[in-house]
Amino acid sequence: MEYIRVTKENLEKEHICCAISNNKDVQVSSKKAWLSERFDEGLVFLKSVERGKCFIEYIPAENAWVPIIAEGYMYIDCLWVSGSLKGHGYSNDLLETCIEDSKEKGKRGLCVLSSAKKRAFLADPKFLEYKGFTVSDESDNGIQLWFLPFEKDAEQPKFKECAKHPVTEEKGYVLYYTNQCPFPAKYVPLIEKIAQEKGVPFHSIHIEDRKTAQNVPTPVTNYALFLDGKYVSNEILSEKKFLKMING
Repeated sequence: MEYIRVTKENLEKEHICCAISNNKDVQVSSKKAWLSERFDEGLVFLKSVERGKCFIEYIPAENAWVPIIAEGYMYIDCLWVSGSLKGHGYSNDLLETCIEDSKEKGKRGLCVLSSAKKRAFLADPKFLEYKGFTVSDESDNGIQLWFLPFEKDAEQPKFKECAKHPVTEEKGYVLYYTNQCPFPAKYVPLIEKIAQEKGVPFHSIHIEDRKTAQNVPTPVTNYALFLDGKYVSNEILSEKKFLKMING
């Protein structure tokens, strides 16, 4: 498999894997706008030449849009291989490239969000364990921070206290989200409309800068849904799934 590194220079002409459509699609435009501002912060987006979900996205942890303390680490935003591209070793290729690149840049290791059991939109814990990752921290809602150190005595990354104990004071549904993942740009307005039509209290908080993202009350910032102060899910809900949730 050949891989392409997406950069400022080729961003407009390349598909971005997680949202395969034209640049006028809100998912694509929101994601590309987010990416374009991150390249100067050290973000790397490496994808397959073939069209499909086969890519890795990573960034120095100090610049990651998550509330972690991981100085000197590289943070993996997303590693995703699916469909017909699964089962060919591409996940391994992409991760090994990330490891090699991170070592060349003098990083202490890698870190990534996962959980004890596979959750939607989080890294597969079985794959991480197979590749030598271990858990360095865990929040009250079961979201785990996994890490792969390059040095034997490297300090372990950890969650900030705000993410360690996810909770909000607001009643009703509260949703935190960013444009790091393209899907909220499409689905958040749809469920906002449903909530309004059904008279369901719903407050969406669009995180638009790194400082805010690094201090929110949730380890997952791409999409984190709360109800009456308690964490519900990081799964990006379609209209059908949200209706099922509010209807019990």
